[in-house]
Amino acid sequence: FLAAKALKPSNVIGLIIPYGETFSKDVKDAQEFSRLLKIKSRIINISPMVDSYFSSYPTENRVLKGNKMARERMSILYDFSAREKALILGTSNKTELLLGYGTIHGDMACGINPLGDLYKTQIRQLAEYLGIPEKIRKKIPSAGLWIGQTDEDEIGLPYDEIDKILYQLVDKRTSKKDIIASGFKKETVEKIISLIKNSEFKRKLPPIPKMSSRSVGHDFLFPFDWDK
Repeated sequence: FLAAKALKPSNVIGLIIPYGETFSKDVKDAQEFSRLLKIKSRIINISPMVDSYFSSYPTENRVLKGNKMARERMSILYDFSAREKALILGTSNKTELLLGYGTIHGDMACGINPLGDLYKTQIRQLAEYLGIPEKIRKKIPSAGLWIGQTDEDEIGLPYDEIDKILYQLVDKRTSKKDIIASGFKKETVEKIISLIKNSEFKRKLPPIPKMSSRSVGHDFLFPFDWDK
C-alpha cells in the first residue's frame, strides 16, 4: 500500500508465493488487494521446490519446514528483484525484529524495511488511518508456517501486551524492576527480555574476528573519504 502510494502502482509488483492450496483464502485476499491497489501481481507456488527438498531430507519439525518455505520465498523475491531491477520491500515490524520473530535470510531479508521502526499495534493504527480495508486489517497475524499457526499463539503473548512492554524496555529504557512494579507479570517481562537477547544474532551481520587495523563492520563502516 505505501509503495503504491509513494511510487505509483505501475512501479510496484506484488508477488504472491503460497505453498500448495493450504492458504487459498490468503491468496484470494492478496489478489483482491492487488487489484484494489492497481499493481501487477504474480502467483508462484513453491510446493514443487519445497516438496522436492523434503522428499530427500524428510522431517516432522514444523518450524524447520516453515523456515524452509520462508527462505524459498525470499530466494524467488531476490531473483525477481534482479530480473526487474527492483528493490525488495520488507514487512517486518519493530515488534518482530526485537523478538526475533522471523526467519533469518527468509522474511527478515529485504532491501529496505519501511515498517521496521513501528510496533505491531502502531501498524494496525496506521492501516486504519490509511483506509486499508477492514478485511485485510482484521486478519489474524500469522507467518503462514502451517495450517492454524498464529503469531500470538506461537509467541505465547498478545501483541497489545508485548508492545507495551517493548516500548518501556526499548524506547523509554525503563528498568525491568520498574516495568514489573507497574503491573506486568515478572515471567512475562523476563520472557520478552529473553527473546530479545536470544535473537540478537538476527539483527546483525555475522561476527568477524578482527585481524587488521580496519575491519569490515568494526572500523570500516562507510567509504566516505574516497571522493575527497
